[in-house]
Amino acid sequence: MKRFEGQKVIVTGAASGIGWAAAHRFAREGARTCLLDKAWHDQRGAGGAEELRLTCDVSDREAVDDAVNRAGVTLGGIDVLVNNAGYPVTDLDDDMSDETWRAHFEADVHGLRYVTQAARPWLEAARGAIVNTASVAGLGGDRAMEAYDAAKGAAVRLTNALAIDLAPQGVRVNAVCPTLTRTGMSRAVEEQPGKLEAFRQAIPLGRIAEAEEIAAAILFLASDDASFITGVALPVDGGVTAGNGQPNLA
Repeated sequence: MKRFEGQKVIVTGAASGIGWAAAHRFAREGARTCLLDKAWHDQRGAGGAEELRLTCDVSDREAVDDAVNRAGVTLGGIDVLVNNAGYPVTDLDDDMSDETWRAHFEADVHGLRYVTQAARPWLEAARGAIVNTASVAGLGGDRAMEAYDAAKGAAVRLTNALAIDLAPQGVRVNAVCPTLTRTGMSRAVEEQPGKLEAFRQAIPLGRIAEAEEIAAAILFLASDDASFITGVALPVDGGVTAGNGQPNLA
């Protein structure tokens, strides 16, 4: 029996990277999937025969309400919501505009809230699950990443608060917190001399993550295998958060 046979799943930020990998795995495990993204660059699908694909900017509340309602009606309900859409890492410098600062929060915090609010009646009816894609950046600070860290930290705390608020309705809310993961957005880091090696040295397992590995954690938290887990921000980071930040003295 597939873990998500017949379940209805929405994944935001599903056109590529972690979102696409998660949607693909849900479909392989029997789910009916609705994929949301701000823009679609190709025609590949998640592999589910009953896939619904919608264009939606999660920072636009009206567009979110319309897309989520359409998904719920078309699929016949919502059992799982994966809030994966987010703003890419932007290095902080003296020239960062207020618009760029706000864009992090519009996607990573406001968008998460808008989609969750729109899906809440469906999820409560199903006693379903929400999994948010946060980051290890939401668990501790980084150099030159104030906007990203602040937004992801807010996403982690929003996950905690939603878990408490929705628990009486039987809805579980968790987050995954990846380190650098091989996606289209990671290329900028991978192509800069020395940066990929710096990550390898900082990650105890000695490599960056693959999108499919983050997707596996998302599916676990959404599944009945995690039926008594809620309010957790799960590091999927190769051991980064296991350390205390001091240099290797061996």
